[in-house]
Amino acid sequence: MHDDSEANRQLQVYHALRQALLDGELQPGQRLKIRDLAEHYAASTMPVRAALQRLVAEGALRSAPQRSVQVPVLRREEYQQLLSVRLALEPMAAAQALPRLTPDERAALGALVQRMASALSQQDAAGYLRGNADFHLRLYRACGNPVLLRLIEGLWLQVGPVFTQLFNDQRLHAGLNAAHEAAWKALQADDSPALARAIHDDLADCGELLAHLLP
Repeated sequence: MHDDSEANRQLQVYHALRQALLDGELQPGQRLKIRDLAEHYAASTMPVRAALQRLVAEGALRSAPQRSVQVPVLRREEYQQLLSVRLALEPMAAAQALPRLTPDERAALGALVQRMASALSQQDAAGYLRGNADFHLRLYRACGNPVLLRLIEGLWLQVGPVFTQLFNDQRLHAGLNAAHEAAWKALQADDSPALARAIHDDLADCGELLAHLLP
């Protein structure tokens, strides 16, 4: 029973940290200490250490001195390499997902586009980033291709923390939701090519902005 409890706690901590990476809640270069995380998640150090080791093995985190791990700091070239793969995979996943979306899933995606617009108008960077991750990954998870989804989520774990850089310049706020609104229109029209283009444009536009902000 104790082993089962520890395994469950490890899984809970893993998913919590994973979501924080996807949502951009963790900053590039941020150090994560086992004892601090154990206190934060009300867990012992063993499941926290195991969760961190799993994320290091997946490339989402990197080992650091003094029994800690670190959120990677991506250089411009590294980000552009990840982006080139995302540009190939994510529009494909979106197009495959469109005919499989349920009415409830479509409504949820529309609500997320509105939530992101509201977050931008309120200068709520964290809210926008959570909505952005939720919109993209909720859409892709309907694609019906677990291999494709696993690759995309692995890429998002690496790039999620970088998205915070978009809010270093207040002038970047206004147009961040335009491609999501185009994607929503394509969803409503059941237009797979238009949806794929909107997702491609979103990744490419953000990639161009980030390329000038990364070291």
